[in-house]
Amino acid sequence: MKIVVLVKYVPEPTAAWRFADDHTLDRQGVEGRLSELDEYAVEQALRLADAGVATHVGYLTMGPARAAEGLRKALAMGGDDAVHVVDDALHGSDALSTSLVLATALRQVGFDLVICGMASTDAEMSVVPAMVADRLGVPALTGAETLTVDGTEVTARRDTDDATEELTAALPALVSVTDRSGDARLPSFKNIVAAKKKPVRTLALADLGIAAERVGANASATVVRAVRPRPPREAGTVITDEGDAAARLADFLAANKLL
Repeated sequence: MKIVVLVKYVPEPTAAWRFADDHTLDRQGVEGRLSELDEYAVEQALRLADAGVATHVGYLTMGPARAAEGLRKALAMGGDDAVHVVDDALHGSDALSTSLVLATALRQVGFDLVICGMASTDAEMSVVPAMVADRLGVPALTGAETLTVDGTEVTARRDTDDATEELTAALPALVSVTDRSGDARLPSFKNIVAAKKKPVRTLALADLGIAAERVGANASATVVRAVRPRPPREAGTVITDEGDAAARLADFLAANKLL
């Protein structure tokens, strides 16, 4: 069974993010990393490989040249190879364009099971997994906390606000996993060295047969009109209890329409 894990190279969450003149995130001006939520997807794929269920684990990403660093991090955790879709025309692509590119690449490389994180840590939209599955015409089992494969079926369990659900689908399928699915392993020094020799295939839009007009900012269904930094936090109101703190707190909440 061949597993392909979708991964994304994102800005370091603790860094100071900036926006470029075209209102897109300045990814060159900030350090990046493999999205932490995608590390859980990598872990689930490697567990299936460790159990002998998967015979091949590959990774697929779409992004600028530096996104290759995210692929190397995934390969250092384990797996066999990776595919990097990189093209200047992809700059500014929204979720619709991203899902188109990823689905097209997946058809080209082939898969039995696609695993991805429940969201990326930069956009946090959580819609790309379902969009990719829809474009591929395969079942989408989203928000999984456990993942098992038995023969030609995949089963996922997820918890909602009022129930625990168990979902089963025939392969091929796509599963997105949450951060409750199991801690990701740390790459060993041996695997880090080995990852540098694992093949990473680069694809452009022309290789996928996708016209540049179908991706990028001009093809986006949404437009960012303006961006501004988050305003600094203002000092709060401190109430010293002199026997009337409860009443003063109630008055404050009422005055600010918080009751």
